[in-house]
Amino acid sequence: MKETLHQGIYGWLVTDCTVTMTHSGYWPRQSHSHAVFDKSMSSTAGDFRNLTPLVLMSALQEAGTRVYEPMHRFRLEAPADTFGPVLSALSRLGAVPHTQEMRGSACLLEGDIPAARVHALEQQLPALTRGEGVLESAFDHYQPVQGAPPARPRTDHNPLNRKDYLHVVVRRTAGRREDV
Repeated sequence: MKETLHQGIYGWLVTDCTVTMTHSGYWPRQSHSHAVFDKSMSSTAGDFRNLTPLVLMSALQEAGTRVYEPMHRFRLEAPADTFGPVLSALSRLGAVPHTQEMRGSACLLEGDIPAARVHALEQQLPALTRGEGVLESAFDHYQPVQGAPPARPRTDHNPLNRKDYLHVVVRRTAGRREDV
């Protein structure tokens, strides 16, 4: 189960999640009368282990999993005459200014910016402010990603593709039986 939660629906770690199993089906040891025990007629721990990722992914999809991104709080001081271009750049980078204050010939902006865009702002700032801009930023909180959630490639036997996943699990399980 932990391995499945490490990649979630979009390939990202699932946090703040509690999983509770409320029902399961178990078929006790069965075999034909006076015959050798037939493992294929009984539920085993491996059956539950192999099916847990499918059930868990289905539950995550039903729950409406969301991807969050880290946000930085920023404080930016720049010459007042560069306020327009700086504000445009912040908007393009997905930043949200919360306070704007004019201090003589300088402008002070404070707000939030996605952590992934801080570097781009640092790169653009010298050209926008004639090298006079001062930026401070630090992690502040997480926020849901706007638009389509970013996805990372999976490194497991993708339980989101039920047919392929079961094919891999059945083949892997069959291989173990032959080795026994």
